[in-house]
Amino acid sequence: MERTVRVLFPECRQETLEDLYADLQFPEPSARPFLYLNMVATADGAAHLEGRTRGMGGVADRVAFRRLREHCDVVLVGAGTVRAEGYGPPRLDPEAQERRLRRGLAPVPRLAVVSARIHLDPSLKLFADPHNRPLLVTTEDAAPLRRRTLEAVAEVVAFGRGSVDLPGALGWLYETGVRRVLCEGGPSLNAHLMAAGVVDELFLTVAPLVAGGAAGRIVAGPVGGPVRLALRELREYGGELLARYQVVR
Repeated sequence: MERTVRVLFPECRQETLEDLYADLQFPEPSARPFLYLNMVATADGAAHLEGRTRGMGGVADRVAFRRLREHCDVVLVGAGTVRAEGYGPPRLDPEAQERRLRRGLAPVPRLAVVSARIHLDPSLKLFADPHNRPLLVTTEDAAPLRRRTLEAVAEVVAFGRGSVDLPGALGWLYETGVRRVLCEGGPSLNAHLMAAGVVDELFLTVAPLVAGGAAGRIVAGPVGGPVRLALRELREYGGELLARYQVVR
């Protein structure tokens, strides 16, 4: 049975769920990689259920999660999200890897973890694949002993003191050939990226749920005033709304 997505904007039409975000086009970046966020939230704005996003998104959100990873060189994520969500090395099925190869990308994206204090256990499954070591982005004054321990299981780079210099890190990634970065949160990292003015697009799934309580939002922290967004695309499947926004400079 064909699974049909309703495209509501910019034009009304239908597409199969398997075609969701299959042919994304992004502008060519300069000086830093093009950076897009992918997040899920409930209808009342909650970014998690009891600290995790698992159980929030439905079928379309899971397809979007995998498909958006097909278009990036690097998946960027905060250390808190790595611990809460149990991140491991990025995995894609053979068909997705083939599509990436046709786009001139590596078979799977590299995972980059932002952590000012690098409080990460080297036994985490994040570090389980010695052939796909993550990149740890930390500060120049991070604890030396902790850094040396993690250098055995990851590539560690440092930008800034006290807090990670995200524009500096993105500029370095660009110099190494990275052109597109997908950020999967969490909310604190999203806020720092928004405040630094380095977010280009936001892909947001609105789940048909009401969480209530005190759950945080997809951006947690000051961003230097409201960030204006322009709606580029809107889809619906199974009650989920999948919006694509462009950040207005």
